[in-house]
Amino acid sequence: MRGALAILAGLVLGVVAAGLLLAGLVAFAPDPAPPPTPVPSVAVVLPTATPTAAPSASVAPIASTSPSASASAGASGSALFHVGEKAPALSVPQVGGGTIDLANLKGQPVWVNFMATWCPACQDEFPLMNSYANRYAANGLVVIAVDVREDEGTVATFAESLHATFPLGLDGDGSAAKAWDALTLPVHFWIDKDGIIRDGALGGIGADYMNKALEKIMPGVHVTS
Repeated sequence: MRGALAILAGLVLGVVAAGLLLAGLVAFAPDPAPPPTPVPSVAVVLPTATPTAAPSASVAPIASTSPSASASAGASGSALFHVGEKAPALSVPQVGGGTIDLANLKGQPVWVNFMATWCPACQDEFPLMNSYANRYAANGLVVIAVDVREDEGTVATFAESLHATFPLGLDGDGSAAKAWDALTLPVHFWIDKDGIIRDGALGGIGADYMNKALEKIMPGVHVTS
């Protein structure tokens, strides 16, 4: 009898102990993770792009030279040198003695150059002018250089150093240059046999320009440098 009770008591204790162990395991076990909360779907409405017309490109007009503009430019150049007009009077003392008087040269093509010895362009142009004066003398060409506001000794030395063979005049007070509107030195005027100015140019020009200008006052003559 005692043996049976002992076995029964052992079973009860075993069941109790197992129950206590299970309870302890349940007490200290981590809480199960809650089920994920479903994220509500969000409807994103994108703005509808409204097509806009591209701005039309502004095209600048192509610059062009109109005939009237060319005529105006030509007219101003002609006015500057009095092209097409009768040449003003010119009478100045000549270096070495005598007088240079344009009135005495009517019937001949004349090249008048207002210059100064200190002018680099004048120094460069003198050899060319000397060459034309010698080569076209047979065609009646007369080349004249008029020095503005310098003394005769200075001009004579300058002419001798460059072996000038054409006459040089002296405009001591600048009045002749003023009458011709020769306000910048050097300046050239080409005058035909009738005393009309056919071309003009500011200094620093080359042989090509000189050739064309000379042909205007010597019609039918092919001029070369």
